[in-house]
Amino acid sequence: MATNGKSGDNRRHGAVRSRSQTQTPSGNWVKRDAKTGRFMDVKTSDKTPFKGVRKEK
Repeated sequence: MATNGKSGDNRRHGAVRSRSQTQTPSGNWVKRDAKTGRFMDVKTSDKTPFKGVRKEK
């Protein structure tokens, strides 16, 4: 399970489970639920991937 660890550590310990992410043709990253396959969230603030979420090939 992913935990946030100590306060002020500014990093996550472990990966977020049952989630994955892929990049759209426009360059935005989309987070997907691995169990249902539905898209959950799109990161539009910048073109960097979500932290702690595995990438799909």
